[in-house]
Amino acid sequence: MIYSRSSTILFLIYLSWGCTKLPPMETVDYVDLDRFMGRWYVIAAIPTYIEKGAHNPIEIYKKLPDGTIDTTFSFNKNSFDGDLKTYSPRGFVLDSLTNAVWEMQFIWPFKADYRIIYLDEEYRHVMIGRKRRDYLWIMARDKQMNP
Repeated sequence: MIYSRSSTILFLIYLSWGCTKLPPMETVDYVDLDRFMGRWYVIAAIPTYIEKGAHNPIEIYKKLPDGTIDTTFSFNKNSFDGDLKTYSPRGFVLDSLTNAVWEMQFIWPFKADYRIIYLDEEYRHVMIGRKRRDYLWIMARDKQMNP
């Protein structure tokens, strides 16, 4: 009887977590992928595990003939002159109408949500978020941004 009551309570708590729904994360209306490709400097971030201690982070995108995005993410570990770390995830554009919703695959078969939530008209500044709102990246074409 105790096992059943405890299981029921845990199950109800688990279900209640799904009831708190945030509004959908808005993305930009359209991303011209050719203009978006190239070098982006990560100015600020709510970092993932692999980015903790990252200095001089840079993300470079290159569109491949099959429509996927070759990505090179590099940074110096723990200091500005620390060891260079480089990752090469593959990007997959999910929403071909806007090109603003992607998945990034660091390790097969796992893919992570990637949403372009702000992009200025000149393609100089961008904000990338995730549906779960757990990570955020602010990037620019230059190493610094005006406040």
